[in-house]
Amino acid sequence: MASNREILMSELEQVKQKLPNIEGVTLEGCLPEIVRLHIYVDEMRQMTCVMQFLETYPTEPVVVELKSKTLTEKLLDGVVKLCDAEARKYIGQKQVILLVNFLKQFLIDNPLCIVNDEVGKVKKELLSDEDKCKLMQSASQVLLKVREEEYYMSFKISVPAQYPKQQIQLEITENNFPDILKINFLGQAIEIARQCVQPPLKKKPKEPPFEPKPSLYPVCEYLIKECIKRYAKETCPLCNERVLPQNPEDVTKLDKRKRIERVYCGHLFHYFCLYKFMKSPPFSAGKFCPTCGKQIFHDKFKVSAELQEARWAHKQARQRELAEVVDFLE
Repeated sequence: MASNREILMSELEQVKQKLPNIEGVTLEGCLPEIVRLHIYVDEMRQMTCVMQFLETYPTEPVVVELKSKTLTEKLLDGVVKLCDAEARKYIGQKQVILLVNFLKQFLIDNPLCIVNDEVGKVKKELLSDEDKCKLMQSASQVLLKVREEEYYMSFKISVPAQYPKQQIQLEITENNFPDILKINFLGQAIEIARQCVQPPLKKKPKEPPFEPKPSLYPVCEYLIKECIKRYAKETCPLCNERVLPQNPEDVTKLDKRKRIERVYCGHLFHYFCLYKFMKSPPFSAGKFCPTCGKQIFHDKFKVSAELQEARWAHKQARQRELAEVVDFLE
């Protein structure tokens, strides 16, 4: 009966012959103490695998260590545990080539492994118990459904193979927010993703060279924290009443005075509240948001401060004239 040492030496000869023929696998070292190899699927899905053999091998599983410049340590720790479970299925057999094929297939079948850290951060920091997150590995997509009170939004994030050098693709699949907000949510989220991968048109002096950054978490943070969770309960800075009705179905029933207006700084107002605020003096220094202090810009109020002042003065003069006529008639 062959000894453990003889079985190992026979397996190493087999490894030297067969591993170089497996696409994407590079054998870097093959010794009785250690086997070192590199597995490559694409630029982001690649890892170095080191296998060590106990004296009792193969009656004990091979010891696996994984390293990668692109995959997180947390993910690799999880994969090591999977390797140990897989190796135990083949106690007493040759395990190296079986594990190499297992690792390569894992990388192929799990394209979202490159965003594992970001998805974990989204779940931990942004989602509540009523929110849902589902990974579609075959399509390389992350599906999210986020709620705040009675308002919700479902969106789909597609992760490209060249991520993070390429930005994620976003699609809002279902929601019950007003269209004016949905359009803004989507447009701003896409812009955030673009800024993560494309350098600014004007580079600031002494700024380091631009490098693409992961775009999945920043987009999720904006949509979940700054949009869905915030706007569902946003109050008008001028009257302190909710801007969106508690029942989303009532959005279409709002009269003109309660219509939703979003200004440049991102805060929501009731139309009539904003109208009175923008049409009342003082005008000279411009109008500023009571919540954040930033100057208010809005397509419906583009008139200069000078013209606003003149119009207001004319309106006041007209009202005085009408008052004088009323006094005379009395």
